[in-house]
Amino acid sequence: MYHLRFFTTSLLFFLFCIELNAQDRGSEYLIDSIQKNILNSPKSNDSLLIANSHYRVGELYRYAFKADSAYYHYHKAEKYYKKLEADFQLARVLYGIAVIQKNEKDMTGSELTSVAAISILEGLDETNEIRKYKSYVYNNLGLVFGQLEQYDESISYYKKSLNLKQKLSGDNELTVIKSKNNLALSYKNAGIFDLALKYYSQILNTEDFAKRFPDIYALVLDNYAHTLFLSNDFKNLPKLYFDALKVTDSVNPNGYNSIIINQHLAEYYNTINNKDLAKYYAYKAKDISEKYHNDDLLKSLLLLSKIEQGEKAAEHLKTYVKLSDSLQKAERSIRNKFARIRFETKQIEQENIRIAKERMWLLIISVVIVLASFLLYLVISQRNKNKELQFIQKQQETNEEIYNLMLSQNESIEEARTLEKKRISEELHDGVLGRLFGTRLSLDSLNMNNSVDAIKTRSQYIEELKTIEEDIRKVSHELNTDFVSGSGFVDIIKTLVETQTLAYGLSHELDHHDDINWDSVSNKKKIHIYRIIQENLHNIYKHAGASHVKISFKLKNNVICLKIEDDGSGFDVNKAKSGIGLKNMNSRIKEINGTLLINSEKDIGTKVTIEAPIP
Repeated sequence: MYHLRFFTTSLLFFLFCIELNAQDRGSEYLIDSIQKNILNSPKSNDSLLIANSHYRVGELYRYAFKADSAYYHYHKAEKYYKKLEADFQLARVLYGIAVIQKNEKDMTGSELTSVAAISILEGLDETNEIRKYKSYVYNNLGLVFGQLEQYDESISYYKKSLNLKQKLSGDNELTVIKSKNNLALSYKNAGIFDLALKYYSQILNTEDFAKRFPDIYALVLDNYAHTLFLSNDFKNLPKLYFDALKVTDSVNPNGYNSIIINQHLAEYYNTINNKDLAKYYAYKAKDISEKYHNDDLLKSLLLLSKIEQGEKAAEHLKTYVKLSDSLQKAERSIRNKFARIRFETKQIEQENIRIAKERMWLLIISVVIVLASFLLYLVISQRNKNKELQFIQKQQETNEEIYNLMLSQNESIEEARTLEKKRISEELHDGVLGRLFGTRLSLDSLNMNNSVDAIKTRSQYIEELKTIEEDIRKVSHELNTDFVSGSGFVDIIKTLVETQTLAYGLSHELDHHDDINWDSVSNKKKIHIYRIIQENLHNIYKHAGASHVKISFKLKNNVICLKIEDDGSGFDVNKAKSGIGLKNMNSRIKEINGTLLINSEKDIGTKVTIEAPIP
């Protein structure tokens, strides 16, 4: 029944408007007729007909640039459409309100109203009509953000509008051209001149464009020329400006569209320092824009303040400031009227407060339940993570305890070895060496026999004993030197490398410098170095397909330099994914305040360099 009534009242309204238009009367008569016959008639009780009538009057006032009257009727229509739940009509009237708000510089209000219209349209089945109004709303948002100089958003909305318009059925060439021009304008204002020129060229190359749409052609040609000017390409200037001016004057001599072209000509001549022509076109733009008393007059006055000098420049600037204040006051006045109109709807909206509160409480309860469930999930999840972390931590502590025990055992062995060496050294020095020394003296005393053979024989024994003495002294000295100091950690590394490479089928080379005092390195740091080598060997086996690995330790400026090289397949370091192995290595490097550098070439191999300071 609702759809039938909707169709009937819409048809009545449509026929009514056709009848009025057929009489070839002006818009003022049409507005008066609608108000007299429908809006003010006591017999009119059809809400949809009244709503459509308010919308039609609002449309007529909007095109007549009577913002306050248009807003009033739009708002009346909006209230009726909301009650009737006529979503498409509501979105359509919101678009009209958004356009008025944008024209009156209420950019925030226009943006919010446009978003409300889009939200409604997005929830409807997409027909050609709905697609058309979505494109209109997106175009309005592009204009809003363009006025706010937020060109990225402006470009984004223009593209959405253009995409929708290109999908519309019927002849939509002109509206597509306008969207392309708006998009190019945002690119120009954003300084992206190449894309702006691209779209302007597409429009200008449209077949018979100048003949079919001369006024639009002139604006596009002027924008194209101004883009060339901003990109410092003066080759075809000012000819293009004059071509655009010629076309627009052929349609409407000294009309509104010629203002911007004259401003651009003044700007061009001022740039090339031709002050006379700059003043001529600037004053021409000012004279034409005075008929409209709007932003174009402001731009003309500001331009003249830059071109003129001395008192004239100051006078134009003063007029500019005065006019700007006046326009701002007028805009505020209009916006205040809009606010008062909105305020009047509060009484009607009170009827919906109870329902709104019930829905709000239902929503709050739902949100609380959802949040409580989510928080419960987080708590349980966090507990599981904490247990997992505690297990990992205990495992790490166990590893460290085992490793520390290994180091302690190794230190005990080294200490026993050192004591044993010292004991052997003392016994060699005090026992064997002493007896040999006594024997040498005895032989030396028997050397009093002067026979040739005796002397020769004893001399040989004495020399032999001297040799033995020196060898024993050397062994004693070497044994007494604690040359294995710190070798415990190196032995562990050797064992690791030998075991791992044997298991992985790799040949290896281990090079370490004895100048590293491992005793001064903390166990924590040793553990991390041990694990890093272990992880690297595992990665080489798993990913590199290498046959040989070389590991070296060096000490540079109290920094331990560890290098691990393989002859594997290599990889692209920049494109490689960071797996858990590499993450663990980075975590360990961070723990020891070190650095990690990976160099790799495909089919050559990989070199991992780790530097860790000793302190």
